[in-house]
Amino acid sequence: MGLIREPDDINLNIQSKPLTREEEERLSQFIKERKQEIEKKKHFAQQKLYGSRAARRN
Repeated sequence: MGLIREPDDINLNIQSKPLTREEEERLSQFIKERKQEIEKKKHFAQQKLYGSRAARRN
């Protein structure tokens, strides 16, 4: 894989615009919901793994 060079007449530096208050809130809500989804999946996987072992012991 080669090195990609910036052409002389093109500026590839990107400056992001600041998020609006609405965009910040939407992004924050998305991150919060995604973390909850991931936590549920972890919890389900742990129950599946460890729950079945505990049930066999009793």
